[in-house]
Amino acid sequence: MPVRNTHMGPQDVKLSPDGSRFYIADSDEGGLWVLDGAATQVIGELPTGPGAHGLYVSRDATQLYVTNRHDNSVSVLDARTGAAITKWAIPAPSSPDMGGVTADGSQLWLSGRYNSEVYVLSTTDGHMIARIPVAHGPHGLCVWPQPGRYSLGHTGITR
Repeated sequence: MPVRNTHMGPQDVKLSPDGSRFYIADSDEGGLWVLDGAATQVIGELPTGPGAHGLYVSRDATQLYVTNRHDNSVSVLDARTGAAITKWAIPAPSSPDMGGVTADGSQLWLSGRYNSEVYVLSTTDGHMIARIPVAHGPHGLCVWPQPGRYSLGHTGITR
């Protein structure tokens, strides 16, 4: 992965549904590091886009959404294998950051960190449902209610 000098480093981590690997978003590297399930060694790299930042798992745990803050995009990966499925462009200027998936799994809500807005994307095809103006510098948002009993941390992610 190409190195970008943002000095932000790793931002978010998620475990694959089968527990075999960890995905770690690294803004400086423009993608994800893949570690084995015991977190003892790096087993791969997945370029997604400049400013890879937030990781969100679809409700059916088949897809992993990766926000690329400096690329105006969200990468969609197979949550089990890490294989690229598609990439959704968010019309510029945009800065997709942190957020969450709705309880029914139909929408991905993301803060626009550097653009004072919130993006609502369809998880079916990535089209923009809404672009909502908000106060300066939103850094994450929590979408509730969420299904699940146990918190996985960060912005209200439960399973």
